[in-house]
Amino acid sequence: MSKQSPVKLSDLEDALLFVDVGNGFDTAAWVCRETGAVLWHGGDSDELEPLPEDIDDTERHVPVPDKREFGLGKPLALEFTRTHLPACYEQVCAIFAHRGAYARFKDLLERHQSLDAWHQWEAEQTRQALREWCADNGLTPAD
Repeated sequence: MSKQSPVKLSDLEDALLFVDVGNGFDTAAWVCRETGAVLWHGGDSDELEPLPEDIDDTERHVPVPDKREFGLGKPLALEFTRTHLPACYEQVCAIFAHRGAYARFKDLLERHQSLDAWHQWEAEQTRQALREWCADNGLTPAD
């Protein structure tokens, strides 16, 4: 295989969001090891480029996991609460025991003037997880 091109972290962030939002609706994304391009599959969408026939060849294309596989869902929210709002930790654990947890979690963050801090911290943790994922998969991230 020829020299690999770097993959933009912003493209990976978009792909992660795409895969996560579409979870269960036949959405997927891959990174081409050779070009660093992100390839998208969106079920019935006619707006996306056709996928190459060798998309399942992991030597050429790496599938982008969803947030759960990165540990960026509930575990991240609990870690943020433990480190930034420790007095609310038990309450947040209870929130995440039921459906609709993120809306209630964000309401709690707003009440504690911590929503902006959460968004910034979540973005930093996501970028760090993507950098680690790139390293684990032999990809070079580019900021």
